Amino acid sequence: MYRVFEALDELVAIVEEARGIPPTRSCLVPRGDVLELLDDVRDALPGELDDAQDVLDHRDKIVSDARSAAETTVTSADEQARETLESAREEADRILADAKAHADRMVAEASAHADHLVNTAQAEADRVVADGNAEFEAVTGRARAESERMAEAGQASYDRSVAEGQAERDRLVTQTEVVRASHIESARVIDAAHAEADRMRDECDHYVDSKLAEFEETLDTTLRLVGRGRHQLRSGAGAPDYAGDYRH
Repeated sequence: MYRVFEALDELVAIVEEARGIPPTRSCLVPRGDVLELLDDVRDALPGELDDAQDVLDHRDKIVSDARSAAETTVTSADEQARETLESAREEADRILADAKAHADRMVAEASAHADHLVNTAQAEADRVVADGNAEFEAVTGRARAESERMAEAGQASYDRSVAEGQAERDRLVTQTEVVRASHIESARVIDAAHAEADRMRDECDHYVDSKLAEFEETLDTTLRLVGRGRHQLRSGAGAPDYAGDYRH
């Protein structure tokens, strides 16, 4: 290797000492000396440089093979990733479809249950209202009949008292003092008859008012039960027992 550097130094010295050719930058060098030095350099180069040259010659092929292998690997990875992504999408679609079907089934069941609860509550409310109306009609009818009976009794008592007063007045009409007393007694009897009629009318009004108060309390209880039933339906606490509460 020392001979290589020595030959290169001699070549540099020959070029530097060569005579120039004006006006160019060329020069004249001894061909034989230069060729001899180049042969010495070539002979002095170690064999490893030839091996390195062979490696350099095969570099492109190695790089090409590596590039091809890399492209093949990337292509295979892309294909596998594409297949995995497709499988994942199919699985996700299947899971989504199952979830949607389950949700639709649950919504349908909930709607059916809610409809059943609403229908049950509506039927119970209609029954309670019908019972309330029937009770109202019965109470009103009894109150009306009792009022009419008491009014008829008062009127009969009044008519009887008036008739008795008139008879007593007619009997004593020929006697002045007796007539005066008769008038007084007749007026008293008539006033008493009016008072009795007023008393019986007041009792009739009080009886009707008490029955209407009882019916009002029944209606208030019914409205509270219906309101509580609607609240239970909205809060999802199940169908309320209207009949049981109403019996209590």
